[in-house]
Amino acid sequence: VSFWRTKTGIEVDFILGGGEVAVEVKGSDRIDNKDLRSIKLFTNEFSPKKSIIVCNEKEKRRIGRVQIIPYRKFLSDLWAGGIL
Repeated sequence: VSFWRTKTGIEVDFILGGGEVAVEVKGSDRIDNKDLRSIKLFTNEFSPKKSIIVCNEKEKRRIGRVQIIPYRKFLSDLWAGGIL
């Protein structure tokens, strides 16, 4: 587990599996375009297999290449081996 940060301070909270999965954690109930900035930058530069925002939304959804996953679903999938 590591993190990624640019010299300008843009960061992604967790990089898993040697760069295969990027995870950004947000406390928001609704993810919008401003919340996607850092994970989109990482995804465009490094092309991880999965790019995920974990948040308080009620339903799983996708915005482009980024998966939006409620935190309970993310934790369940993580422990079941479905994230890595």
